Amino acid sequence: MTEPSVLDDRPELTELHAHVGGAVNPAIMWSVAHQQGIRLPTKDYWQFVELITVSHPDKVNNLAEYDLIFRWTELIQSSPVAVERSVYEVIGGAYRKCNITTLEMRFNPMKRNREGEKDLDHIISAAIRGQDRALLEYPLMRAGLILMMDRTFPLELNAIIVEKALRYRGRGIVGIDIAGPPNPAFSYREHAGLVARAREAGLGVTIHTGEEGSVADMWEVVEYLTPDRIGHGILCAYDERLMELVARRGIVLEVCPTSNLRTRAIEDVPQLRHILTTLRAHGVPFTINTDGPEMLLTDLIREYRLLLGHGIFTDADVRASIQTAYDASFLTRGCGQ
Repeated sequence: MTEPSVLDDRPELTELHAHVGGAVNPAIMWSVAHQQGIRLPTKDYWQFVELITVSHPDKVNNLAEYDLIFRWTELIQSSPVAVERSVYEVIGGAYRKCNITTLEMRFNPMKRNREGEKDLDHIISAAIRGQDRALLEYPLMRAGLILMMDRTFPLELNAIIVEKALRYRGRGIVGIDIAGPPNPAFSYREHAGLVARAREAGLGVTIHTGEEGSVADMWEVVEYLTPDRIGHGILCAYDERLMELVARRGIVLEVCPTSNLRTRAIEDVPQLRHILTTLRAHGVPFTINTDGPEMLLTDLIREYRLLLGHGIFTDADVRASIQTAYDASFLTRGCGQ
C-alpha cells in the first residue's frame, strides 16, 4: 500500500523539461498521422504504440537509440496543423493528469518543417496558436515554448532558430535550448554568441548536457554559455569542482529520472539515489521532470512517487522540489516578455 504523501493533496506542479515530440498521447499521434496522410510502417494501432514509446526497460540501450524514436514523432508533427494540435493536447493532458499549472514545452521547429518544405514561421505560429487555445480552455495554467537548436546542425541553421525565438518572444516563446543526438564534432563554445544574444533579449537559456558522454561537455556549457538551467546535468555529481561552480552560479538542473533509467544514462535506482543525494549535499539545485511523459509511459506524479517509493525523497523533498521548479521556470522569471 502506498504511503500517504503531499501528492495526495493534488498540489500544483511545475514541469520544466518536456519535449513536444515525446509528450503527445499515442492515440492523438495516430489520429494526426492519418489526418496528415503519413504512411506509417504498420496498420495496427498497437504496433504503432510500440513504435513511438519506450514500452519496456530494455527497448533502448543509449541516448542515440532513444533519439531514433523521435524521428517518427517529429515526422508526424511536421505541419502547422499537427504542431498546433500537439501543443494543445500536451497542455491539456498535463493539467488533467497531474494538475501541472506551470508547463514549459520544447521542440525544434526545423525538425517539423520537412527540411524546408513547410515555412518555419508557420510552424512556430501554429505552436503558439495551440498554446493559446489550450490556455483559454485551462485558465489556471501558465505555459511557454522553448525553441531548440540541434547538435547535428551547423551554426548557420541554429542561428536561424535563435532569430525565430527572438522574433516570437513575448508571444509564447520563453527560452532557447541546444539538444539533439550526440555529435563529437559539435562545439557549444561556438554558440556562445547566439546564446548571449538570446539572453540579452530576455529569453531563458537551458542547455542539454551532462546526460551521458563526457563531463567536459558540461564544463564547456557552464563556462561559455552560462545557462539559467541545464537539461539533465547528472554527470556533474561525479565532479566536485563542477558541482561547486553550478551551485555558486545557481544553475538549476532538470533531472528526468525515468528517462535516464530507460536510456541507460543511469544504470539503476541505487545510482539514481547516489546522484540526487550527492547533488543535494553539494547544494546543487535540481528539479524533477519527465522528458517525454507519453513516450516514456510516465508522468510527473509517477516520477515523484518513484523517488518516494525508493526512499530517495521524503515528503519535504517533494515540496522543496516543487517550489524549486516553480521558481526556476522562465514563466516565473518573466523570460520572453
